[in-house]
Amino acid sequence: MSLRPRKQKFKKQQKGKSFNKITKPFTLNILPLGSFGLKAMNSGRLNSQQISTMVKSINKIIKKTGRLILRVFPHIPVSKKPIEVRMGKGKGNVDHFIAKIKAGITLCEIETVSKTLAIKAFQLAQIRLPFKTKIVSSI
Repeated sequence: MSLRPRKQKFKKQQKGKSFNKITKPFTLNILPLGSFGLKAMNSGRLNSQQISTMVKSINKIIKKTGRLILRVFPHIPVSKKPIEVRMGKGKGNVDHFIAKIKAGITLCEIETVSKTLAIKAFQLAQIRLPFKTKIVSSI
């Protein structure tokens, strides 16, 4: 279950400005869709593989007692040249897709009644992410 966009105007993209600026995470504890959420404390990149493993680990715990709402999607293509290829000869092919995550963004939400189940699911998801996260609740 690799997440990737269906259509794109351009196949490849430039890297852009650095998004890893040292800023405090903004504090918005508004969860419009769920009762518990997973909030990023640092900025970073999430590739489609990391997002899908996070979703699988959460769904394994909550099963049918709750609903998972994903708030991030990997839209940005990252290209990579094959191993042992000489310099030049243009840009490489698209290797994977990423989502740029700023500090303070809610990654996903769970709409459930059971608080212990939601916390357990998010703790499993936190292990699989490459940056610090925090569990927030609207209750």
